[in-house]
Amino acid sequence: MSAVAPKRLQNVYLVAERPGALHDFYSQALGLQLRFQDGERWFQYGVGGGNVSLACREEAAPATSGAVLVFEVDDFDGAQQRIAAAGGEVMGLRDMGSHGAVLSLRDPEGHVVQLFRRAPAEVA
Repeated sequence: MSAVAPKRLQNVYLVAERPGALHDFYSQALGLQLRFQDGERWFQYGVGGGNVSLACREEAAPATSGAVLVFEVDDFDGAQQRIAAAGGEVMGLRDMGSHGAVLSLRDPEGHVVQLFRRAPAEVA
């Protein structure tokens, strides 16, 4: 195995125009727990053994565009209402049959985020 081969995903971050305002959305609508904050420049959350962050453009250089974050959830109960109340937009729900379902949304700055729910295990 190569020494440069990734061993785990350490962090994913969105380049945001207003990370502080997005922090409110991600903590209220999605329930992310803040792990580290650098003023209004960087907000880092712990998710499933990795990190998800919001970064201002200066902090994120040379990155200039966002990414699609996909968070696994147990269910979608109340998600649409929380997303709308926090300034987001629900784009739709995609049923993927035995794989699960994805609820797609846009955060207040227009970044696409998806909530993934596994299909229930079939009882034999």
